Amino acid sequence: MRPCTRRIASAEEAIKATSLNDLLVEHAPWCRTAPNALLPTSSLHRHLRYVGAVQRVAVITGASSGIGEATARLLATRGWHCILVARRADRLRALAEETGGEAEPCDIGDRAAVQALAARILERHPSIHALVNNAGIPARRQFSEVDLDLVEEVARINYLGGVWLTRGLLPGLRPSSSRERTHIVNVASVAGVVSSAPSGAYTAAKHAQLAFSRSLQASLRGSGIAVHSILPGFVETEGFPQRALREHRFMRHIVVQPEQVAATIARALGRRSSEVVVPWFPYRPATVLFGVAPGLMSKLGDRAVANTPAFQAKMNDGPT
Repeated sequence: MRPCTRRIASAEEAIKATSLNDLLVEHAPWCRTAPNALLPTSSLHRHLRYVGAVQRVAVITGASSGIGEATARLLATRGWHCILVARRADRLRALAEETGGEAEPCDIGDRAAVQALAARILERHPSIHALVNNAGIPARRQFSEVDLDLVEEVARINYLGGVWLTRGLLPGLRPSSSRERTHIVNVASVAGVVSSAPSGAYTAAKHAQLAFSRSLQASLRGSGIAVHSILPGFVETEGFPQRALREHRFMRHIVVQPEQVAATIARALGRRSSEVVVPWFPYRPATVLFGVAPGLMSKLGDRAVANTPAFQAKMNDGPT
């Protein structure tokens, strides 16, 4: 019999079900055991846990576009079962249908919603093999001009949401044996190391996220849970368009595509704890120099990059 790797649409649907066939006719017709067979709810719950027993399970936030979507597509081709989290339910469901994963619409910046999300996931999947904290929104405004509600929203989505979901899923992330390793991937940013004035709220949230990721790595050392900090530079995504930089003769070379970051995340899932800058050049040397001489690097950055017409045009690119 062909194994069933697709999911029932929601936990509520599963709880109310009295017939496994009624649900699987639409979602996975090959999983039926016999015509008109009625199965108890306990059998349905065993079916819901089937995937977790035979496939690695990854939870990915910010999965409706950009890095999250690219990561889900890549992991699905490598045999992972992906639980997709974002606010845009229609896009999540379309991607889940395409990749054989699960859609979990959720506002990652809402603590109560995140706690409920973690509970739902663990009910279906007691063992989680990877968590990718990727959700994020931009904030391209000078401090004196930025809306303070946006500052708070950026902190909740870009930083606190990952903290809440990590805590909620931690019981499921603990390896079942000493030979097993699970993973927490925090997609931070080079902005978590290098500060710039036009993106102060975003930069502050990414600094917090990176500090959390580093401290979590130390806290979980020896637990079998590897913690990875991924620091992309400028990435061309729907939420973070880089049109002005891509059209610049030289600066277009520092913009990467989400697939490149997704590939870095996939490689991390086969390693011990790590911190990776994407791409390495020119961003890694810049982060090292900024750590050594932050004042000098800030001045040089303003002259060489931040004050250029291309970078100023970028500040007006897409969402703010």
